[in-house]
Amino acid sequence: MNTITNKTYSAKPDEIEKKWVLVDAEDQPLGRVCSRIAALLRGKHKPQFTPHMDTGDNVIVINADKVTLSGKKMTEKQQFRHSGYTGNEKFITPAEQMEKDPTILVRQSVKGMLPKNRLGRKLMTNLRVYAGPVHPHTAQEPEKIEL
Repeated sequence: MNTITNKTYSAKPDEIEKKWVLVDAEDQPLGRVCSRIAALLRGKHKPQFTPHMDTGDNVIVINADKVTLSGKKMTEKQQFRHSGYTGNEKFITPAEQMEKDPTILVRQSVKGMLPKNRLGRKLMTNLRVYAGPVHPHTAQEPEKIEL
């Protein structure tokens, strides 16, 4: 009997090519830009994508302070956090968060779209978020990506 064997491809560490990618988040919806960033960090756009390895690129996000939310989400949506102690629930709106540190909104959104394990924590080290249009990574010659 003739059987066809299909081999599943798994990338080797020396085959992985990591590029530097620049994403401009100005006037982009938060969810759409963050889901694209998460895919770039995982490496899902590459043919040698392997689910259990870091095959993604290094991503630089600029203009994180100019990201948008639709409707009244900027003022009415509430983000929840808890310290673990009784009665220590804290709520903050995205508008208040943007005043404190605009990069946290993008960083938390991308983190929620990555795996919840040590691979996800490793992938977060490949993300750099900046509030303004300038970044200190010009030496890496990042390739600008239009979303």
